[in-house]
Amino acid sequence: MSQSLTVVFALFPGVTQLDFTGPHQVLGALPGARLVLASRDGRALTTDAGMTFAGLDRLSDIPSCDVLCAPGGLGTSAAMEDEAFLRELRRLAEGARYVTSVCTGSLLLGAAGLLAGRRAACHWAWRELLAEFGATPDPARVCRDGNVITGGGVTAGIDFALTLAAEIAGEETARRIQLMIEYAPDPPFDSGRPETAAPELVAQIRAFGEQAGVARRDAVARAAERLKAMA
Repeated sequence: MSQSLTVVFALFPGVTQLDFTGPHQVLGALPGARLVLASRDGRALTTDAGMTFAGLDRLSDIPSCDVLCAPGGLGTSAAMEDEAFLRELRRLAEGARYVTSVCTGSLLLGAAGLLAGRRAACHWAWRELLAEFGATPDPARVCRDGNVITGGGVTAGIDFALTLAAEIAGEETARRIQLMIEYAPDPPFDSGRPETAAPELVAQIRAFGEQAGVARRDAVARAAERLKAMA
């Protein structure tokens, strides 16, 4: 691994904190890692669960990075409409060794034009929307296509980060980090994926998602149209 490794988490209002704090915990244990939390304007922002993060860097002030990570969250739809934010994603991705995301963060990569012709993961409820950006939706918990590594919904961020840690620093280091954080998932219920959850629970979650579904689908459609106009 190189002497230093700069990892930038591109945040936005309404982000899901576990999407980036899970990977932050893992990647922060890599030798020489420098982790940067940044947003479009560098101001404090509030997550979709009400946590506030301050002391953020401004994305435009970051010259380059080795790893770019886009988390997701309820604010993803608004972030897809923020061309200044997407422009910074495109700029940083150009020189990044790895372009990554967690959950609906892959929709942001798609809206930035970074997933055309790629396979990518996403939260199961929104995965099919990736096709609007020319990507192939992949149901894997961690999906790799070239230098693009994407994680599925929320908790998959830890799996993604351990996968990336092994890629960067070797499997032994990744295993050591896994042990250090005692990452040994043993949930009390087998209800973490739609394939294993009770059908009525899946229906409830889909119904809840439909409250934001129209706005998100419209945002995806508009972002996809903007990409076509830029081509």
